[in-house]
Amino acid sequence: MRGGGKKQNQAPFDRNGMNEAASPVPHYHGHRDRLRERFAAKGADSLADYELLELLLYRFIPRIDTKPVAKELLAKFGSLSAVLGASELELKQVKRIGTNAARDIKVVAAIASRSLKTEFQERAVLSSWSSVIDYCMAAMAHEKIEQFRILFLDKKNKLITDEVQQKGTVDHTPVYPREVIKRALELNSSALILVHNHPSGDPTPSRADIEMTRTIVETAAPMGIVIHDHIIIGKDGHASMKALQLI
Repeated sequence: MRGGGKKQNQAPFDRNGMNEAASPVPHYHGHRDRLRERFAAKGADSLADYELLELLLYRFIPRIDTKPVAKELLAKFGSLSAVLGASELELKQVKRIGTNAARDIKVVAAIASRSLKTEFQERAVLSSWSSVIDYCMAAMAHEKIEQFRILFLDKKNKLITDEVQQKGTVDHTPVYPREVIKRALELNSSALILVHNHPSGDPTPSRADIEMTRTIVETAAPMGIVIHDHIIIGKDGHASMKALQLI
């Protein structure tokens, strides 16, 4: 006797009882395709910051409309670079950004920072000053505490290494000139670029910054070590003590 069997051509139903074949395609699918096509045809400059962030977030959280998430990230942190500079904990405070998405964003930030560092490692640092600034901004502009970094250069002004010498508080980092020179001699470094950040965002050198820098210059001179500059990094810019004629 026939009957009672399941119809072979019956469309599956989702868990809400709706026919999946009849379910509408989410509106953002076409938007994603158009963004990808515009990026491929016209490049990154044709996209706004939130659109670039959308393209990135598609890969991390693929089943939702990521435009609101991208806009919320930019609204919270203020800029694309600040989003990449935010901590994993800070990123997870934004709705829809879970642990995996936050970590993936930090991986992208690390790749960008490594790329910038590689760019100026491969040439004389003083011939690529903009690369130095870009790297220092990416590495330090969004740090929550002060850190004192040194770029150690050889006789041809190529980078030997880049080290964070000290970390301090939100408004102070202890720096010991003799330790700076000792490390330079260990690395056989002929010149240094000093860098530190101001978490307040204002890169204007303080009186303490100026005095500390001049002490390092005076300590380095008898050893034949040149201090090319002391760069102060803020969230929205940088200051060069050499350009300001402070050293």
